[in-house]
Amino acid sequence: MSNPYGIESLWAQSDMVIKGVAVMLLVMSIASWYVIAVRSWGLYRLRKPSIAQTDFWHAKSFSEGLHILGEREGNPYRHLAEEGQAALDHHTNHKSDLHGHLPLADWLTACLRGSIDETSERLQRGLAVLASVGSTAPFIGLFGTVWGIYHALVGIGASGSASIDKVAGPVGEALIMTAFGLAVAIPAVLGYNALNRGNKGILSKLNRFAHQLHAYLITGAPPASSKVIVPVTRLSSKVPHKEAQ
Repeated sequence: MSNPYGIESLWAQSDMVIKGVAVMLLVMSIASWYVIAVRSWGLYRLRKPSIAQTDFWHAKSFSEGLHILGEREGNPYRHLAEEGQAALDHHTNHKSDLHGHLPLADWLTACLRGSIDETSERLQRGLAVLASVGSTAPFIGLFGTVWGIYHALVGIGASGSASIDKVAGPVGEALIMTAFGLAVAIPAVLGYNALNRGNKGILSKLNRFAHQLHAYLITGAPPASSKVIVPVTRLSSKVPHKEAQ
């Protein structure tokens, strides 16, 4: 026996507006869970390269270090290292170009920063969907509730009966839309915060790796201490020369 005050009853008695709101919330929920799943898997795949980048400096050659970093596809650490080496080679072999008149340190800084910016853009993909769902889903559900209560009260007024059994069913069914909105918004907000925190951790490690690469490509040796984290945006043309390891 079906529940006369349940979701099935709400769907059967609702008009096109309520059904449209319900379908919209369902689509938003599917989209947010898809983004959460895809971006979480992407961060999980970066765990191995994140660990490998600390072993990069124990390699005997740059090519061996690239091999330690792992496969190229979707690997921001290897992409950063390859972009840095390509920038060094391009600056060396194209002295007659306009950028050839720039100091090598400035050219490397710009190229490394550009690589990190590209990675940041890739990591941020989909987060706007979670932010939008988390901020709008409760209000969409509330709109469905207000619309449902309005029609419930109109029906109660037309019937001429305001007893509790006549009021509780229609109003309770309308309030379900608010619950739907919250059920869609809460996972989106939690997923956004978790993914954003994970992205910040990746970018922090990339900035540190970029600082080390910058020193290596300028001096031919990695920094003596890898514990100091200096964002690539703060690198200047005056890079202290380290003694070769």
